[in-house]
Amino acid sequence: MGNLTQNQPDHWLSKLPFDKWNYGLFLIGLLVVILGFVIMARGDLESTQSLTVAPIVLLVGYLVIIPIAIMFQKKSKQSDDHTGS
Repeated sequence: MGNLTQNQPDHWLSKLPFDKWNYGLFLIGLLVVILGFVIMARGDLESTQSLTVAPIVLLVGYLVIIPIAIMFQKKSKQSDDHTGS
């Protein structure tokens, strides 16, 4: 009865799909999106800043940085060890 913890499967929260790199990149993406909204809010209504620069910054944040943060996974060392020889 004392060895029940060895026979139990790992809890689903014990191995999260993201690591520090993913969370850091996601945070950078959120900061870029916030920056895009700040640029849009600070420009005049008909300025190039509000109509061109801010939407491009928002697109980069939403469509490039955040999806890369979600989809990117580092290869595990186990798969690297098996393919070496």
